[in-house]
Amino acid sequence: MSSPMTSARRPAAGTKPKGGGGGGAGRRSAWLAADESKRWGEAFFLLYTPFWLTLCLGIIVPFKLYEANIWIMIFSYVGNYFCTHYFFTVLGASYTFPSWRMNNVPHTTFFLTHVCFLFYHMTSNMTLRRLRHSTTHLPQYIRWSFEAAWILALSYFIAYLETLAIANFPYYKFIDRDIMYKVGSLFYAIYFIISFPMFLRIDEKDEKWNLSKVAVDSLGAAMLVTILLDLWRIFLGPIVHIPESRQCGQVGLAWFPTQN
Repeated sequence: MSSPMTSARRPAAGTKPKGGGGGGAGRRSAWLAADESKRWGEAFFLLYTPFWLTLCLGIIVPFKLYEANIWIMIFSYVGNYFCTHYFFTVLGASYTFPSWRMNNVPHTTFFLTHVCFLFYHMTSNMTLRRLRHSTTHLPQYIRWSFEAAWILALSYFIAYLETLAIANFPYYKFIDRDIMYKVGSLFYAIYFIISFPMFLRIDEKDEKWNLSKVAVDSLGAAMLVTILLDLWRIFLGPIVHIPESRQCGQVGLAWFPTQN
């Protein structure tokens, strides 16, 4: 039989003792945030930041991989700043989300294009290198034919795949999405038809490229792409009906105002 004092010290039925027991239930870490979302974010960046620091300072800088990075940076910058306007005036594309812009192109696209183009060109390098290895015993004109066919096919595939992948983004619109997939992807593929074989040449043989040569080569590739896109605009014209307010005159370039 228990005394009244003993009964008063017992917890009520169905309640859990505070602190101490219960396998640590209800404890809060002195290190992590109490909010679940904030706690997840802190843990993520603790792992994410060392990874990128190791990648940049432990791999890219010591092995001078930034030289290929410079090529893509210049090529993707020119492609965004100048060539995006061909998507406006030839393909009927438009960005509708609010954003800081440079030459009417959202800043976000500059960073996203750089990452995507790095992946595309690494894929191209590996497949072209493998193709050359497999066809090394064939006559030169056959090797060139295989390589040209593969560059064309890979360029169109990547352009089509990116156009399809961005379909779920509601702020990048096309006047006619179907024709953009079929014909617009070929227009976009011009970028890669030029850049894939040119990018492969960097440090591919015994000669090491310095940064100035990398930069000049990238600018040359970007200029060649610009010329081909403008020739399409002048001789083939838009693939859809472009509203008069967004049309570009035949004289000048796509990012110039209409000239009468």
